[in-house]
Amino acid sequence: MKDMKRRMGRIGFVGAVALLAATAMTPLASAQQAQAPAAAPVAKAPGDHGDKSGIAPYAPSLNTMSGDKMEQPGQKPGDPKLTAEEFAQANKIYFERCAGCHGVLRKGATGKPLTPDITKAKGFEYLRDFITYGSPAGMPNWGTSGDLSKEQVDMMARYLLNEPASPPEFGMKEMKATWKVIVPVDQRPKKKMNNIDLDNVFSVTLRDTGEVALIDGGSKKIVTRIKTGYAVHISRISASGRYLYVIGRDGKVDLIDLWMPTPATVAEVKIGAEARSVDTSKFKGFEDKLAIAGAYWPPQYVIMDGPTLEPLKIVSTRGMTYDTMEYHPEPRVAGIFASHYSPEWYINVKERGVIDAVDYSDIVQLKVRSIPSERFLHDGGFDKSGRYLLVAANARNKVGIIDTKTGRLVKVVESGGKTPHPGRGANIIHPKYGPVWVTSHLGDEAVSFIGTDPDKHPQYAWKVVQKVEGQGGGSLFVKSHPKSANLYVDTPLNPDADTSSSVAVFKIADLAQDKPKYKVLPIGEWSGITQGQRRVVQPEFNKDGSEIWFSVWNGKTQESAIVVVDDKTLKLKSVIKDPALITPTGKFNVYNTRKDIY
Repeated sequence: MKDMKRRMGRIGFVGAVALLAATAMTPLASAQQAQAPAAAPVAKAPGDHGDKSGIAPYAPSLNTMSGDKMEQPGQKPGDPKLTAEEFAQANKIYFERCAGCHGVLRKGATGKPLTPDITKAKGFEYLRDFITYGSPAGMPNWGTSGDLSKEQVDMMARYLLNEPASPPEFGMKEMKATWKVIVPVDQRPKKKMNNIDLDNVFSVTLRDTGEVALIDGGSKKIVTRIKTGYAVHISRISASGRYLYVIGRDGKVDLIDLWMPTPATVAEVKIGAEARSVDTSKFKGFEDKLAIAGAYWPPQYVIMDGPTLEPLKIVSTRGMTYDTMEYHPEPRVAGIFASHYSPEWYINVKERGVIDAVDYSDIVQLKVRSIPSERFLHDGGFDKSGRYLLVAANARNKVGIIDTKTGRLVKVVESGGKTPHPGRGANIIHPKYGPVWVTSHLGDEAVSFIGTDPDKHPQYAWKVVQKVEGQGGGSLFVKSHPKSANLYVDTPLNPDADTSSSVAVFKIADLAQDKPKYKVLPIGEWSGITQGQRRVVQPEFNKDGSEIWFSVWNGKTQESAIVVVDDKTLKLKSVIKDPALITPTGKFNVYNTRKDIY
């Protein structure tokens, strides 16, 4: 049974990734829908889930480009015809279900390119059948699954034989029109005005309601829910610990002041139509002064005033790929990391395969160094010392390593598995190899350990020193803590329900064995929830490392929860349930996030 689950993880996880990516593209898709002559009906919002907070249910409009008309490209002789209505409907389907993998301009990323020179060589019947039946390599069976009707499949095959549409740009004028300072700086508290232990607060993404919930790590109670952009991807903390920055997938950045009697949003801005990353200036002398956010569309990053989010400078990431030196029109901004050694941000420019080192000491005469690494860069994190940055190029199964003290590339190594997806990764002291950084993989069960101590363990530095097998493919995050004796590995995108609703735990001391075993924690079962898939995602420690939190992520109309486990005993400690806890996914402890502890 275990081997069968692993095989399912290898074959079926890509379809789950495609579905997750498709959902992530919804803001852009909804913008297309808003421009369409005849849009498909939008699903009705669920009931109030028993929410007695007095806050009206929030249904994000997602219309980040509703005021801009996207023109249908001119059709060439021989192209299958699409009416304006069909074009709008096909655009909506593409951005909802396809663009996350194949790219806004259909240039390809995790998925294959779908530009007309390629699709026309395949032909209409091939495209129609491929969309209908999918493939074991990861293309979902949109037709036979019932997700698309026969007529829609036919329309999508014709759509792919036509030129792709280009979404509108989003420059300073558009950005400034969305910028709001809700509470001016001089009207904010001069000192902390609440009794909350802010360092032990968790910022929890309520994905499908367009909110974050701030949860007290001690009482396990929701302090407040704050409206944000759609499906907040990450939360980041200013150097002082006062300000919380969150960014939605719709490109909306919210600045939350944690010093207020009840933490609340004090400024907001949209930096594009699709986005994933935000961070702040943390180097000495620049604390809390600046912020930066990166967009998927348009491909650019924006430097902002830290306390107000006023956009100050926009930098496009379009340019040449590092290897073939071909121009790429859609190099998305993935992870952004604030250096501990200099006033710099390190920015993963996904499709170009470069890491931009941006010196924010002078943003007027901005200095940017492009460090070649590997294409399709995604996420990553620092090693235990905070000096070395390790980032995953997931579509090429590589990890790039940057020395942020010297600002140079150290090495690019094979990750040891298929499609590394570390989140921030995990730092542990291996009983045999010393300090290592850990990543799991989306594409298989491999959990890889990379040596990170060139001074005391040079023979192990910058190589995969060990690989162990977890539960299967579909992993998104690994986690540990300096005070923990354990390493946790989730598998929320594994197609097997038991695997996706549980986590594997390795004892760090046991990693000295040739084939260390893991313990399975049935987090979904412990939640007491009996409905839905109960995907268990993103382990996150509390401030002192004594307990670890897991999101039990269900559909919007289903019950979800957060399960808290005692790290020492690996026993259930608490289950956080609340009618307002709708689709919880990412969780970010204020102290650990600020200090890069993972």
